[in-house]
Amino acid sequence: MDSVRHLIVGAGVSGLATAAFLGADEDYLVLEADTEIGGYCKTVKRDGFTWDYSGHFFHFKHPDVEKWLRDRMPGQRVRTVEKQSFISYRGRMIDFPFQKNIHQLPQDELIECLYDVYMARAQIPGRAHAPENNFKEMLYARFGRGIAEKFLIPYNEKLYACDLATLDKDAMGRFFPHADLTDIVRNMRQADNASYNATFTYPEGGAIEYVNALASEIPAGRIALNEALVGLDLRKKIATTTKRELRYERLVSSAPFPRLAKLAGLEIDAAAFSWNKVLVFNLGFDRKGPRDVNWIYYPSRERSFYRIGFYDNIFDADRMSLYVELGFPRDAVPQPQEWLSRVLDDLRAEGVVTDHQLVAHHSIVMDPAYVHITQRSVSAVDRLSRVLAANGVWSIGRYGGWTYCSIEDNVLEARALAKDFRAA
Repeated sequence: MDSVRHLIVGAGVSGLATAAFLGADEDYLVLEADTEIGGYCKTVKRDGFTWDYSGHFFHFKHPDVEKWLRDRMPGQRVRTVEKQSFISYRGRMIDFPFQKNIHQLPQDELIECLYDVYMARAQIPGRAHAPENNFKEMLYARFGRGIAEKFLIPYNEKLYACDLATLDKDAMGRFFPHADLTDIVRNMRQADNASYNATFTYPEGGAIEYVNALASEIPAGRIALNEALVGLDLRKKIATTTKRELRYERLVSSAPFPRLAKLAGLEIDAAAFSWNKVLVFNLGFDRKGPRDVNWIYYPSRERSFYRIGFYDNIFDADRMSLYVELGFPRDAVPQPQEWLSRVLDDLRAEGVVTDHQLVAHHSIVMDPAYVHITQRSVSAVDRLSRVLAANGVWSIGRYGGWTYCSIEDNVLEARALAKDFRAA
């Protein structure tokens, strides 16, 4: 039986970063079920278009992380972009985020939203504030009925494909663009729509270039492709793959948390874990489309997609290149060939596509895509993670941690874990 000190499951950003920061002198092996590295950060190049599996634009808060990656990308041009994003709302474009730009609505809707957000937050004697026991209640309590029902609830219901009342109130953590009444009123005079991703970077070769930067630190032979983990004996510390059995001292996994727990033979509360699927279309057209826009958000139920992004406006290209995202419940089976014509019709209805000709396209179903963070899932992950860690297993990343985080967060988490391992 083969043995390895550190067994790393998954050759996406989290797994590769763990290996890279452990260092070539450490004994490790990376298992990857797919035939290539990258996870959801793979890049597709077709007919002169560069697309990712979805829009992976990088928002670095730690310059040292970005520098470390760029130092391992010789010759790769990285574009820095000031984000321009809008909301398609009843025939007009509203600056994102909606809650800070209600002054761009028709006057009657502005008054409605402003009144509701004031009353939601006002200190009125004898009146208790609305509860915030879940995500939907948080939206009503902090923004009032107008803002919640015009954008925040319908948009997020399309994205998460679930009842928002089932989600934890902090399901999006620091990534949710909060705004108080002062922010909203101040924005009427001087726009300040800065958010965590106000500026982003993107390599001309696609997101895979950041993945390749991580992989460049991993010696040949340390990544086993087309080899999936199918069983885990916590007591004996033996991993069973599709090809062999491996003895390990420590195991680090970025696989979806409930899948890992099941492989480890742990008793899980299956109802605690839910998620959505996202069908992503990458579409290339014969000529340019709208300029000066990176994202458009669509809360209307009349549109099949909840968001589109423009690669061509990042690359300054002369042909429109889009990614289009549609959310589905986890039990749905979205068929790309059945949705493509509907997506194109909706893009025409929105004026994004006019007399353009589609010249190339690609699609992927992300499953899971966004995990549903609930009080029940947080409790289950916390309890089972302690059991796993006590047996030398760490579950990390967006899916391994069953959380909402950025790609940079994955790198930071992996770096910290590798540092702890090396110090032990």
